[in-house]
Amino acid sequence: MECRNWIDGQQLGAEGGGLLPVIDPSTGETFARLAQSSEVDIDWAVQAARRASQGPWSRLSAAQRSQLLLRCARTLADAREELARLESRDTGKPLRQAQSDAAAIVRYFEFYAGAVDKLHGQTIPLGWEMTAFTLREPLGVTAHIIPWNYPLQIFGRSVAASLAAGNTCVVKPAEDASLSLLRVAELLHEAGLPAGVLNICTGLGKEAGQALAAHTDINHISFTGSPDTGRQVALQAAQNFVPVTLELGGKSPQIVFSDADLDAALPVVVNAIVQNAGQTCSAGSRVLIQRAIYGDFTERLAEAFKALLTGAASDNLDCGPLISAQQQARVRSYLENLDQDGIVVLAKGKLDSKAPAGGFYQVPVLLDHVPVNHRLAQEEIFGPVLVAQPFGTEQEAIDMANGTPYSLVAGVWTRDGARQVRMARQLRAGQVFVNNYGAAGGVELPFGGTGQSGIGREKGFEALYALTSLKTVALRHAAS
Repeated sequence: MECRNWIDGQQLGAEGGGLLPVIDPSTGETFARLAQSSEVDIDWAVQAARRASQGPWSRLSAAQRSQLLLRCARTLADAREELARLESRDTGKPLRQAQSDAAAIVRYFEFYAGAVDKLHGQTIPLGWEMTAFTLREPLGVTAHIIPWNYPLQIFGRSVAASLAAGNTCVVKPAEDASLSLLRVAELLHEAGLPAGVLNICTGLGKEAGQALAAHTDINHISFTGSPDTGRQVALQAAQNFVPVTLELGGKSPQIVFSDADLDAALPVVVNAIVQNAGQTCSAGSRVLIQRAIYGDFTERLAEAFKALLTGAASDNLDCGPLISAQQQARVRSYLENLDQDGIVVLAKGKLDSKAPAGGFYQVPVLLDHVPVNHRLAQEEIFGPVLVAQPFGTEQEAIDMANGTPYSLVAGVWTRDGARQVRMARQLRAGQVFVNNYGAAGGVELPFGGTGQSGIGREKGFEALYALTSLKTVALRHAAS
């Protein structure tokens, strides 16, 4: 299967004719090929988006744009199973997780369809002879560099919001996971999205991604990925004074106090690191446990980890493969020399006997008493590796939780209402979840962090502000 770019409402091969392999993470086998886009292809896509931004799309009323996005949502809903199967095979995630992602993109389009006609300006009182007001206007052409871990979800939160704001979009998916988004482009065109409003170019980050970030005719960049690449995107954008939204990852703690409901916390803590094989920016990759219950809770965690089964995406087990051989090698490098560092493996999951030999598998691993300054407790591993750490006082928990360069998400487990508020206020995180983690996806909840977790917010109504330009109008009129 050869997959082409989607530019100006049609499928186009890369200008240079180059192709990239699409590898099934469950087997290691190539099953499709993608267009290897160059700077020329990116320029075609940006030009198409610019023309569309100045055409009939720009003259749609908010109500008309809302209705169109609702049609897009219904079309995506009808294709949920197809999209889930594409996503599952392309990324290696178990089918039920891909089905959740396919449901999430529908929800994003529904949410932003409902938000379109509620994005208002304000009036500002300046006196009897002056009338002043503000307008929220589209930025123009927005660029979206999408990672491989959640293509459908991150496309939904980024592109649906941009379309709702009235922009046109150029998307560069990760070369490891592009198939579902190419299909989404076709479906949105069928739903009535005008040609050029959405354009997708596949290819390598160092070629197509860099060309998009550096293009002089885009008005905003949304990027999700590593801090190192995010830094390069920000530098490219700065050359053209283009604003950015960067979501760059995390080392998120789950903090379990001695008064917590451990039965409620246990499955959530496990799922927060096992979901998508730990390849999640908001993964709960550290569990901080009060010393009074440390032995009890780590014993429960160990039993849960031993029961976890890893295998092919199609077998719908607890954990699928990692995205690539490179990512597998990276995760395994963190698990070398544990004995030398005095770190104990409390428990491991199991690899399914039917798992294909060529897949990029890594069973979930639970590590005990990891020092706070060890790289395992400081760096984003992006795999199913959970670091357990004891703490004594509430202040110690706060200091440990805040003691990394990241600040994306935190979870708190306690029945003490006053402590819940104190922790939520003192934790350095863009989102704090109390006695839950993730809030079932939280399409409505602004998402993002600071430091190495990034800049700006996506999701919820807040995302629309970054994707519009605020214009002030002041009218002087004669006094009667």
